[in-house]
Amino acid sequence: MTYPVSRRSLLTLGAGLGASTMLGGSAFARAPKLGTQSPYFHRFVLGAAEVTVVSDGPLALGDPKGTFTGAPDDEIRKMLSDNFLAPDNVVLEQNSPIMNMGDKLVLFDTGLGTAKGFGPTTGRQQKSMAEAGLKPEDIDAVVFSHAHIDHIGGIVDEAGKVLFPNAQFYIAQSDFDFWTDEGKAAGPLKDFVVHARKNLLPVRDRLVFFKDGQEFLPGIQAMAAPGHTVGHTMFMITSDGKSFAYLADLSHHPILLLEKPRMEFSYDTDPKQSAESRVKMLDMLAANKIAVLPYHYPWPGYGHVVKTGEGFHYIAEPMTMVL
Repeated sequence: MTYPVSRRSLLTLGAGLGASTMLGGSAFARAPKLGTQSPYFHRFVLGAAEVTVVSDGPLALGDPKGTFTGAPDDEIRKMLSDNFLAPDNVVLEQNSPIMNMGDKLVLFDTGLGTAKGFGPTTGRQQKSMAEAGLKPEDIDAVVFSHAHIDHIGGIVDEAGKVLFPNAQFYIAQSDFDFWTDEGKAAGPLKDFVVHARKNLLPVRDRLVFFKDGQEFLPGIQAMAAPGHTVGHTMFMITSDGKSFAYLADLSHHPILLLEKPRMEFSYDTDPKQSAESRVKMLDMLAANKIAVLPYHYPWPGYGHVVKTGEGFHYIAEPMTMVL
């Protein structure tokens, strides 16, 4: 059944609402504004494993000009605004999955930690873990996708104390060698090298180097996706026949680097190789309908990619509760 609504009745309704507001409006404004956010973790089930995604906080890249290249600046801005995103300030998330595999608790990447080059909203991974009821001393393994600041910055605290005292650490040797090379500290990569050395060298004796295709922990397989860095790696995570791919930095943005996956990103060591890895891996993930968790996608970052012409589209998975 439909109900016809005239312009006069709408005006009458509006007048009535206005009068009620004037007569008793204060009754609707007595609750104080809280100014707080919900805890920054999300939990779901994968087969027999429990997954807890913790955030290191939003990372603001600023104006996309010069950071995302390969398309005209006006087109890039339009791609953002058409998707209700600010055209002059790209903001990325930082989503780290923690896998409870039953016998091991495995953390992927550690955020920016004490590095504040990307603003004050970052560096909250330890807080997010505490909100999720997870203690750093309970982490058995820390797996690094690559050695950029925003992935290895949370190994040690301000004083250089290792925050995961009981963990074994895993990384590709090519990335460790590249980003801890003191000879690069005098060039444009200085900040990245300084922070890599600060965080990785204190755990050098606990580092294990994985190889492409290796299942180096039960249910966790390394998949080389170079270009963003020389040893950038994504991971296929499987439990009881269910899988998802932790993409790390295969794609930083769910619009720009999916709609135009061959667009280049200025933080890539080899932008063209990175684009090739991106297209190859996204093709495989879309064709096989494998769920994905990229590090920098909107919170909590878990969903699927589907092929659309020359590019891809990201579909977020509904957030469900663990009962």
